[in-house]
Amino acid sequence: MILASKAREACLARQYDALFQQIYQDDALVSYQRARYAEALLQYIRLYGDGEIEIYSAPGRSEIGGNHTDHQHGCVLAAAVNLDIIAIAGRASQAIQIQSDDFALSPIEIGSLSARQKERGTSEALVRGVCARLHALGYQVGGFNAFLTSDVLIGSGLSSSAAFEVMIGVLLNGLYNQMRIDPVTLAKAGQYAENEYFGKPCGLMDQCASAVGGLTYIDFQDLRQPRVQKLSVDFSAFGYSLCIVDTQGSHADLTDEYAAIPQEMRRVARFFGQEYLRDVSEEAFFSQIAEVRQACQDRAVLRALHFFAENKRVSQQASALMSGDMDGFLRAVQASGDSSYKFLQNVYACHKPQHQSISVALAVSEKILKGQGVCRVHGGGFAGTIQAFVPDAIVPHYKANIETIFGKDTCHVLKIRPDGGRKVL
Repeated sequence: MILASKAREACLARQYDALFQQIYQDDALVSYQRARYAEALLQYIRLYGDGEIEIYSAPGRSEIGGNHTDHQHGCVLAAAVNLDIIAIAGRASQAIQIQSDDFALSPIEIGSLSARQKERGTSEALVRGVCARLHALGYQVGGFNAFLTSDVLIGSGLSSSAAFEVMIGVLLNGLYNQMRIDPVTLAKAGQYAENEYFGKPCGLMDQCASAVGGLTYIDFQDLRQPRVQKLSVDFSAFGYSLCIVDTQGSHADLTDEYAAIPQEMRRVARFFGQEYLRDVSEEAFFSQIAEVRQACQDRAVLRALHFFAENKRVSQQASALMSGDMDGFLRAVQASGDSSYKFLQNVYACHKPQHQSISVALAVSEKILKGQGVCRVHGGGFAGTIQAFVPDAIVPHYKANIETIFGKDTCHVLKIRPDGGRKVL
């Protein structure tokens, strides 16, 4: 640990610049991160005094392949990106106190970790749920004071909630467990908190991508031990950039839309005596599709169709990247986007068809790119962001044109970050 004031002095003296470059993978961001960390340290001192602290980071993620496959025990390809939450934290006795740029959480008493109905849908529920799960697994849980600041935009499709959950786990991991809790366990604790305490159904991809880091292929067939493989792939070597466009839509009031996707997929699985589509034979599904329509209705059938094809595309994407076949990778990305739009149907909310910001972003992106890149809905869908793979040479053209519609700085040109949730200092 180090005094917050000493850490701030060292930060302003550029002693952490090499560390910032390593974490954020972009020389152009070093000065921004230096100022950001220095300001966060100052805020901690103002809130809690000049005590001994540690610094932690948890990244946002970009889903590269596998749109809504994880909750059916499928496969995904995901990447940690260089937008993150950082936390300045010091140990405390009996309670967790968290403040950020935007909110102050009610204190969480370590001795009272049962779920509370009145907290459902709140950040307090996520904190309490992560603590409860790690405690149940035999890890040490204790109090801390923390100041958090985030550039993972809420509702951006970069999974701000998963980054927050992973951050809570990483804080407990570092402050009380000598960083010995493995990333997948932290991811599962975040998923547990979101499902059981927050009250939102979710898979494990977002948390796993944030906790593990890098470009990661994840097979969730065995949820107790997901198969996680980090791929050594540098997108910049292909001459393409990963662009995430914030269409200025909100994920608010969309819980029912999200929940319907796993519910309908599992309805189809149960028709075949299974709980998840991963355990259903694709051949059996197609041979009985007429009966499935009668029992489960058409949208469930279409969403199952999406799952079977999308799950195969993930390994195709990973193989293409590992073999240097960028054209094959891009074809799979475009096919994924087409399937999400037509079959998964998560591009706009059925109860709000007049609001279709993602549809507009996709249409305009195709016009700007003119076949030189590809785009797709990103993350959970319904509102939020799209993802585009854009040739480096036309990134400025794409960014300038798409931002005339959605606003300045809505197009984020990202790097893939090698580390997941980690201790910085």
